[in-house]
Amino acid sequence: MADPKGFLTTPRETPRRRPVDIRLKDWREVYEEFSQQNLQQQAGRCMDCGIPFCHQGCPLGNLIPEWNDLVWREDWRGAIERLHATNNFPEFTGTLCPAPCEAACVLGINSDAVSIKQVEIEIVDRAWEEGWVQPQPPEARTGHTVAVVGSGPAGLAAAQQLTRSGHRVVVYERADRIGGLLRYGIPEFKMEKFRLERRLDQMRAEGTEFRTGVNVGVDLTVEQLREEHDAVVLAGGSTRSRDLPTTGREINGVHQAMEYLPPANRVQEGDLERSPIDAAGKDVVIIGGGDTGADCLGTAHRQGAASVTQLEIMPTPPGERPDTQPWPTYPMLYRVSSAHEEGGQRLFSVNTQEFLGDEQGDLRALRLVEVRREDGAFVPVEGTERELPCQLVLLAMGFVGPERAGLIDELGVELDPRGNVARNDSFMTSVDGVFSAGDMGRGQSLIVWAISEGRSAAAGVDRYLTGRDVLPAPIAPTDRPLS
Repeated sequence: MADPKGFLTTPRETPRRRPVDIRLKDWREVYEEFSQQNLQQQAGRCMDCGIPFCHQGCPLGNLIPEWNDLVWREDWRGAIERLHATNNFPEFTGTLCPAPCEAACVLGINSDAVSIKQVEIEIVDRAWEEGWVQPQPPEARTGHTVAVVGSGPAGLAAAQQLTRSGHRVVVYERADRIGGLLRYGIPEFKMEKFRLERRLDQMRAEGTEFRTGVNVGVDLTVEQLREEHDAVVLAGGSTRSRDLPTTGREINGVHQAMEYLPPANRVQEGDLERSPIDAAGKDVVIIGGGDTGADCLGTAHRQGAASVTQLEIMPTPPGERPDTQPWPTYPMLYRVSSAHEEGGQRLFSVNTQEFLGDEQGDLRALRLVEVRREDGAFVPVEGTERELPCQLVLLAMGFVGPERAGLIDELGVELDPRGNVARNDSFMTSVDGVFSAGDMGRGQSLIVWAISEGRSAAAGVDRYLTGRDVLPAPIAPTDRPLS
């Protein structure tokens, strides 16, 4: 146990965010430094609860009480070893995961949960600074070759596990850089890309090969892929955006979030001087209240939008855990992200009826109406229609599954009722030797699920190729259908 009285004497504390007027002038991560003394006190709040439900909340099964105790005792090297035992990329989850582990923290039943996510990111940052994170090339090679299609967190986790197991792994990415959504979907203010680059350097040193600019099923045929590799892991994500087929959708100025975020990230990479979809000086409306919407919000602020309004069809979430979502579930609460803190307006229980254009065919406004829920449907409230001026609308309403044309269609893998790639308990699809991990098989979900699925799929691949059972598979079969 860490501090026996820590949870009684030390209140929860997290790093302060940099002042809004300062952080809007750059694209750096928003948090200020957190002192080692404060962090150790936060780790000391872990209460040795006997049955650590934080394990249940974490799809990776992170050994949270163990590394909290090690941080409290100043054994930072031991802490990173325990953290890496279950998580290939704790700096990704430490910056991007919404921390379902904290929602499941036993202390959170009647107090503030342990600051698990902050302890996690501080452990891995300290490990990089001290030089403890080194390549781990395999001691022997198996002679097998594995293709991983897609270089997001699921694909990278699968690739690293398989490379370290002795397989020759080739990661195919259709974009010009490795990283998937980590590269072009996540803005710099949420995770600076140096965190990604140093992991990729580690993976290259371990022996993983990366091939960018290769659209498998187009540039490389399925026949060539299967001929060159003994197994394939599909990790292309859930990339078909949910659309809003309403009147005026074709008007210039209405874009999907994933049309907007990648070029904004390319500006930060130095590829572009200015994004072709820029919010500067515009009234912006974001349709969708989730994480992607918040990413668009923070990006629009930094581009200099005149105003930003975020619309959500669901009612305003409660400020405290409702009885219908008891501990240790992850509750749907009213949360204020760093982007929301930076400005803009949030409207709940509203629905878009029409996009309105000017004489030149450019967006000038949208018409919305307030709605209420009746018998499972959203019903317009009479007399609440109004126009909202806007010159840019961003659709951030989630994703509906993987792209089928090309790779999936040519492979002939079966799909589940939701349109995702179906797979068995070993993560193998209906095609022998072809596996699936991450959002492509699970559906749109969290980064922690993607890494967990990548690790589990790697275990399935290794068993398929060698017959051995040496890699951890954190996800039980009954867990996979849940989103």
